Amino acid sequence: MQHKVIVSGLILDPDSSTPILILKSEENDQVIPIWIGLLEATAIATLLQGIRFDRPMTHDLFLNFVELTGVAITSVEVCDILDSTFYARINFFSSGASFSLDARPSDAIAIALRANAPIFVDEKVFRKSSNKDEPVHAADNSEEGQKWSKYLNNLSSNDFGKYKV
Repeated sequence: MQHKVIVSGLILDPDSSTPILILKSEENDQVIPIWIGLLEATAIATLLQGIRFDRPMTHDLFLNFVELTGVAITSVEVCDILDSTFYARINFFSSGASFSLDARPSDAIAIALRANAPIFVDEKVFRKSSNKDEPVHAADNSEEGQKWSKYLNNLSSNDFGKYKV
């Protein structure tokens, strides 16, 4: 089952200053935090803040090409999470046929926002990202890894809000 989500905001991780994209379900209070790169966060933040550039940025260029070829972006799906890595698909329609491309969630969402395409998160992603019943083990057993593990385990949905990057 797919859940329609909105980009609830972008926040900066207080320890690493890494951007975190916050997706929120339109149906309930479920949220998905996705750590993303600074360039992708900038592409999302500039669009959300209505900043326009004289020349197209990479995501704009991709959308321009797609539209020029008569292809429509129908939706974006955050479809899986494996070993703490999120996976996404961009869904297209052209000449009576549907197809999809694998993409990083940050790129897919930056493109979906530009195309005014809906964003969905698969139920299993919500389940995997919030499964508190399963023991969580840090893949990085260093002191830094243990610090991150503790920090992430203590996060709640109330910790997320709208902040500018």
